[in-house]
Amino acid sequence: MTMNSPRLIVFGEALTDFIREDDGRWRSAAGGSCWNVARVGARLGVPTGFAGTVSHDTFGDELMTQSAEAGLDMRFTRQVGRSPFLAMVVSKHPPRYFFVGDDSADLAFDVDALPAGWMEATEIVHFGSLSLVRQPLAARLLDIAQAAHAAGKRISFDPNYRDLMAGPAYQPTLRRMAGLASYIKVSDEDLRGLFPELDEASALAQLRSWAPSAALLVTRGASGMQLFTAGQTLSQPAFPAEVIDTVGCGDACVGGWMTSLLTRPDAPLASHLAFSAACAAIACARQGAYAPTKEEVSALLRSQSLCMNDYD
Repeated sequence: MTMNSPRLIVFGEALTDFIREDDGRWRSAAGGSCWNVARVGARLGVPTGFAGTVSHDTFGDELMTQSAEAGLDMRFTRQVGRSPFLAMVVSKHPPRYFFVGDDSADLAFDVDALPAGWMEATEIVHFGSLSLVRQPLAARLLDIAQAAHAAGKRISFDPNYRDLMAGPAYQPTLRRMAGLASYIKVSDEDLRGLFPELDEASALAQLRSWAPSAALLVTRGASGMQLFTAGQTLSQPAFPAEVIDTVGCGDACVGGWMTSLLTRPDAPLASHLAFSAACAAIACARQGAYAPTKEEVSALLRSQSLCMNDYD
């Protein structure tokens, strides 16, 4: 592969959200947690590939168009003649949703269709969300994660809890991915969903026992975030922002974290944490799953007088 090969490859689902608005009308929007993470990396200037499969119709076309506009490496995304994967968001407050896609395009992912040499060229490989609970896709991605780990690649994992993960069936996948991961991002809501029988401290302890050497980023919305490593704990307040839409904030957070690690490997942990928080703040101030640019992140960090030169 060329020198422009992706440094970050995100495996998982892209889908179309159908959102029921307050006036009863439905609005469609391209989305999917893993796809959002990939767009964030690309928009922030990291060579990024989204390794997933979308439908060959108007919904898949829109996902492909927005992927290209974000600057993603289009060799990693295929269109196939299957139905689209849809998320029907029947209520935003409180969130209520269901999914349509028993045999949809995302499940047709084929690792053999990826560009030759992708494993050797990449540095961080990200997994998470619905793709790790929908078969046969989940089994294929677990095998890829295992192979990437064995090849010495860094694994990023964001469970991004959804109702499909409720119950004991998902626990082996959660434990296996945690054990492979170098970086894990979870929200306080994720912890409540993934470990309903545990309080937050106990849930974190359980996750840490499965991933003793991983860097663990816990986000708490307006209350900020904490980064736990084997040696230290750091806290980062949320940046002031007018909250328009929290959709995609977690994806912007983890995408920003991976971008910071790749582009500024010698920066201190606190600097990576601030970059991640800035990405989340910018995303929540825009409608939909917004992917911030490097210029927007730098401007926000400068406005907060946080080591301006470090982000140029």
